[in-house]
Amino acid sequence: MGHREDMLEVVRGAYAARDRGDLDGLMAGLHAEAVFTLVGDESALALVGSVQGHPKLREAFGQFIANFGFVERKILSELVDGERAAVHSCLVVRYQPTGKSFATDVLDLFKFKDGKIVELAEFADTAQIKTMIS
Repeated sequence: MGHREDMLEVVRGAYAARDRGDLDGLMAGLHAEAVFTLVGDESALALVGSVQGHPKLREAFGQFIANFGFVERKILSELVDGERAAVHSCLVVRYQPTGKSFATDVLDLFKFKDGKIVELAEFADTAQIKTMIS
């Protein structure tokens, strides 16, 4: 791949699908071997860790969509280097079981293979997430 705009188009498409709760649209941007990692201390928050492959990703992202609605996303910066991209966003997230919302910054690090996302490491405020779901 390697073309900046092509890569960012895949990222933005995945974000748009996630924002509207479209699991199929989100999965369309992911390579069959894709790995998603929510970075943080697994002993502090059960949601933290890695998931690999479409079946497991579909299950995990389905649960994320059901529990965490993305009300608003503002992309603050996008960087592309070779087959990698980094995107810093500010999100307003609604925890669906309680209806409570919070604003948070997120940093997503992407790696591409065959024109699709093969790795996504997400850095979020896991302490804030833990407080929200407690």
